[in-house]
Amino acid sequence: MNKTTKLAILATAIATLGGAAYAAKSGENDALAINQAKIPIAQAISIAEKQHNGKASQAEFEHTKQGAIYEVEVVAGAKVFDVKVDADKGTILSSAEDLADRREGHEGRDEEHDEKD
Repeated sequence: MNKTTKLAILATAIATLGGAAYAAKSGENDALAINQAKIPIAQAISIAEKQHNGKASQAEFEHTKQGAIYEVEVVAGAKVFDVKVDADKGTILSSAEDLADRREGHEGRDEEHDEKD
């Protein structure tokens, strides 16, 4: 594992733990559900990177109606993929090219997404 990947994993882990601490203080405990995940976020990142022979640019834990998952964004060459990894089994649930991240000015997509939440 190269230095950049290790730093990305460390940054993601710190962000995840910070989110869990914030959730605990605010009375929300969804972020704390990561404690029940059977595989660590670093392993989910590795699984997603191998799927597309790329590098993770971001990752996060989500507790959904279908169960606990990691959402990992992987950059492979000039393509970006959104990969969902089962947090208990370590299997890939879905993987799709994220065409919006390939275009310039994809921030608008993020803003539209935020408005729908």
